[in-house]
Amino acid sequence: MISSKISQWFYQYNKDIYHFLLYYVGSGDIEDLVQEVFIRAIKGFDSFQAKSSPKTWLFSIARHVGLDELRRRKRARIKSIVPFVDDEPIGEATPEKVLQLNENNRILYQVIQSLKSNYRDVIILRAIKELSVLETAAVLNWNENKVRITYHRALKALEKHKEDLPNE
Repeated sequence: MISSKISQWFYQYNKDIYHFLLYYVGSGDIEDLVQEVFIRAIKGFDSFQAKSSPKTWLFSIARHVGLDELRRRKRARIKSIVPFVDDEPIGEATPEKVLQLNENNRILYQVIQSLKSNYRDVIILRAIKELSVLETAAVLNWNENKVRITYHRALKALEKHKEDLPNE
């Protein structure tokens, strides 16, 4: 019953969902995101209360999928600005690589420490510890808008220091 209903909705609304996500997240593998919308719809079918139309419910799911995708891209962009070079397990690293890793981390820490304290706090909480805006606001005792604005400005400040960061 569930799969036939979702299948019917897929054929009815997949193009609308596709275009919504295309406008919402821009380019990328939109087909995968559409697929994710309908996977979540299957998993959450029991929560559909028919208070809204299926199309509205699917657009709500699509919006959340789009937000997740934008967050994932933002984390990837941050990691390109702030290179986290500790992906390789230390046990397999040569002494030269361990030394380079320590040097890269030292430079990264110096750059972060050179930021003004508000920027440093928000970069550590949002980019490194991956806290949400709401969680960061609670930790810093700020409102969510201040977290977003300060984070944006901190990323701009980090980009100015990008040439100081290790290239790996």
